[in-house]
Amino acid sequence: MQKPEFNTLSPITTMTPDKLLRGSTVFWFASILAGQWIFFLFIISFYLYSVVSGNLEIWNRFEPFGSTPFKPDDTMGNLAFASHAIGAGIIAFAGVFQLMPQVRNRFPVFHKYTGYIYLTTVLALALSGFYLVWIRGTSPNVHSAIGTTINGLLIIAFAFLTVYYAKRRNIATHRKWALRLFLVSNAQWFLRIGMMSYFIVGKVLDVPSSYFPVFSLIWTFGCFLLPLMMLQLYFYAKENNGLAIKYIANGVLVLLTLLMLIGIIGFTPILHKLTIGAPIVF
Repeated sequence: MQKPEFNTLSPITTMTPDKLLRGSTVFWFASILAGQWIFFLFIISFYLYSVVSGNLEIWNRFEPFGSTPFKPDDTMGNLAFASHAIGAGIIAFAGVFQLMPQVRNRFPVFHKYTGYIYLTTVLALALSGFYLVWIRGTSPNVHSAIGTTINGLLIIAFAFLTVYYAKRRNIATHRKWALRLFLVSNAQWFLRIGMMSYFIVGKVLDVPSSYFPVFSLIWTFGCFLLPLMMLQLYFYAKENNGLAIKYIANGVLVLLTLLMLIGIIGFTPILHKLTIGAPIVF
């Protein structure tokens, strides 16, 4: 009687490069989902609460970061900032739903109309961002203002291309531009998470504090350029049969996700302190 054959390979050795890439993508998505919804809860408990209660002065708890968003004699500017901040919460909450294939496939009507809400919100954020930066003067320096402006222009361009390909039923290309739009729409979130990640990793590695201004300048533009570069690498690896590029893309994506998680974990207690009005000490 012939003995049955058993597969003695471990699950790790049977993992193909494509499966590893899918796994790292799920890891990234789960991490960004957690971070975005934590940010959404902060927006609701801090900004929306301040508008409902009429206590806009609490926005200036950001003063340790060099920002005082609330200005007593600037009603229009305060309203623009409140709309911008609450809009960012909508992006954080609704954006991830647009990326879920389960939602797209099972609830196409929901996906379509929440997509319109998402697009309208991101366009409004881009336009209000131009106003806040160049008219109200909320950016700490000219480099930040230029970075925010480029980011806003990319949002407008990517939103147009997302709709353009959806209208022409080119769903594969539509999804690529939708992913790019998602990344640039969340650039300011990546900016803060990246800053916190650098601060924590820099402390652990004993990086001189004099390097921080250099990183800050680079990350002003890197917060939207690096995610776009990573996404393009992912597209190339997914569509290419070469094993090396798949392993490279997988490794880079896992590394960037880990750094993002460090930033999320480090930034969450600060969001909590801002909400309750506790002092922020670095």
